[in-house]
Amino acid sequence: MLKLTIESLRKEAAAFSTAESHRVEKTLFGITDGKAIGTYLEHRFKTHLQRSYELEVSSSASGIDFPNLLVDIKVTNIHQPQSSCPFKSARQKIYGLGYSLLVFVYEKTDNVNAQTASLKILHTIFVNADRTADFQITRGILQILANEGNRDDIIAFLLDKNLPADEMEVNQIADEVLNKPPKQGYLTISNALQWRLQYSRVIEQAGQVEGIYRINYQ
Repeated sequence: MLKLTIESLRKEAAAFSTAESHRVEKTLFGITDGKAIGTYLEHRFKTHLQRSYELEVSSSASGIDFPNLLVDIKVTNIHQPQSSCPFKSARQKIYGLGYSLLVFVYEKTDNVNAQTASLKILHTIFVNADRTADFQITRGILQILANEGNRDDIIAFLLDKNLPADEMEVNQIADEVLNKPPKQGYLTISNALQWRLQYSRVIEQAGQVEGIYRINYQ
């Protein structure tokens, strides 16, 4: 069995997306639950990988699909390209989630006569960990720094953006930002009990921005 790497993961994701887009599946007919479809597609992809590669089983503690590679799978419908992920720290909006994302964006169609469904994977995108921060917050911080903004400017901006952090944490983040400016992120991350990740910008920018790769296009 081969050892799975980032490069082989991306290569296999492209091959899987092409093959899956041409399959029909009876068990998905009439299913509209995005979570159920996501679980189905993730399971099929992992089964695909297990034919050739050793996979480290993810644990509830790690919370991501490929903990040894620090990569998580996200499956989302093209009509509302978003998903959720665990909230760990407000810093994730500024410095990223802490892991990369492999995003499958699908369109589902049902064949009423045949009682089957098909999932056409329209986009398969790999987002490097350092690009998984929030677009507007990182852009705002970088603009403040470019305009010779100081600690007070950063704090005011973060408070204005309702960053889910208390005053002490906001002050700590402001100090960190001055010493280590973030990279521009490309997700839209909404506050909730879990982060709500939105992928429209990632879909638009894939292949045009360093760190966001379109690994198949149909």
